Amino acid sequence: MADPLLQMEEITKDFPGVRALDRVRFELNPGEVHALVGENGAGKSTLIKILAGVYPAGSFQGMIRLLGRPVRLRGICEAEAHGIAVIHQELALARNLSVGENIFLGRMPARAGLVQWDKLFHQSALILAEFGLDLNPRAPVETLSLGRQQLVEIARALAREASILVLDEPTSALADHEIQALMAILRRLKERGVACIYISHKLAEVFAIADRVTVLRDGKNAGAGEAAELSEGRVISMMVGRELFELYPRTRRPAGEVVLEVSDLTVADPERPGRRLVDGVSFQVRAGEVLGLCGLLGAGRTEMLAAVFGAAAGPVAGEVRVAGRPVAIRSPRDAIRAGMALLTEDRQRLGLVPTQSVEENLTLASLREISRGPVLSRPASLARSQEMVSELRIKTPGLEAQVINLSGGNQQKVLLGRWLLTRPRVLLLDEPTRGIDVGAKAEVFEIINRLACQGAGVVMASSELPELLGMSDRILVLREGRVAGEFRVEEATQEKLMAAAAMGSGLDI
Repeated sequence: MADPLLQMEEITKDFPGVRALDRVRFELNPGEVHALVGENGAGKSTLIKILAGVYPAGSFQGMIRLLGRPVRLRGICEAEAHGIAVIHQELALARNLSVGENIFLGRMPARAGLVQWDKLFHQSALILAEFGLDLNPRAPVETLSLGRQQLVEIARALAREASILVLDEPTSALADHEIQALMAILRRLKERGVACIYISHKLAEVFAIADRVTVLRDGKNAGAGEAAELSEGRVISMMVGRELFELYPRTRRPAGEVVLEVSDLTVADPERPGRRLVDGVSFQVRAGEVLGLCGLLGAGRTEMLAAVFGAAAGPVAGEVRVAGRPVAIRSPRDAIRAGMALLTEDRQRLGLVPTQSVEENLTLASLREISRGPVLSRPASLARSQEMVSELRIKTPGLEAQVINLSGGNQQKVLLGRWLLTRPRVLLLDEPTRGIDVGAKAEVFEIINRLACQGAGVVMASSELPELLGMSDRILVLREGRVAGEFRVEEATQEKLMAAAAMGSGLDI
């Protein structure tokens, strides 16, 4: 039997005070898609950084073999020279350059010190055509959608004759049609013998594309098998070390008084005069209710939530009432004082202060409550922060730890804890489970459910229809900035929601 293309044997990696990987084994065959899954903090990123040469030989224990031969990868360039290419969740493209320039970045064809542009674009077109990538090599990358930018990354890797392609959360910010296009390309690459390591929290995708699945938990191998012989439930139990009997813990609860009422909300596009990002949206949320917010990419969900919270990019019109009283929301500070909280879609850019500690991030929105005049009360800050860490089961070495060093799920819980400390009447959630693992998702859903049971009104925007159907009492569908449908969850289906989102055929029920 032929040797596997890649073997990682007994890989052990230590950081100060923690063992990130403990004798992990992983192998990959030519033309195979092998999914690597696990909770945030399970060790997936560390293993991939070892394979990519980010953590060079000598900084870890264990052996890497390529086609049966031991190799010492002493850096990123050496890993690339062995045909290993990693496409990270945060794309590493020069957005102001063309597709062709990005494909040949660092090795552009030149003569006498001058770039041979015709040759560069011709060779780029050949590479794109060879792998069935529908891209114009002269197009500026910044004009492409995120999904097509990802194809540029793939083309650059293939131009370097990569035989091992690592995709880290490749669909976290892609629309459905872009996901389907990516899957089709991966299948074509399989046929050409390119092997792929596919890292994703989306198990439906894993089972749609993977031949094999390896699960890591707490830095160790937790299980592996042929994808066709496993189930989502089995993989989840290997990931979290327990059975998740109820991922969506929505409980029946009576709706109370209206806590948020939005009337004729309009948000103008600051970059395109005359265009509206949100166009005459009206809705209500009652105490104890979770209102789901559905819509395709560009439907206006994020813009609507930002406008309600006083953080819109463009001019806003309309009326907002909290607990029956009209409020003037000109800034997030006004929204917080009115009893609202917003968990943003992009926690790294718009939520966290990455260089600050867990304590500082937790208390950022409630400084008035833990200060005596202009002076911060450190004992009060410590007490309230520790309360949130305990209540939300945030895994952190300590309150002084930088929040950037926490796993994605624990970062998300820090943001939730920040808003819980303000005791909000209305909680606005924009993609609250994006980029976190299934165990952390279950914990986030438990927190949402508990807040609703305590009488908060919750608005939850999500691209994951099962989440909306599992957690919402009602679902509002947006299309092109307008309300395209409203459904009681008992009457809603994925098909009805998609029809309303894509064609505006939703009916008020």
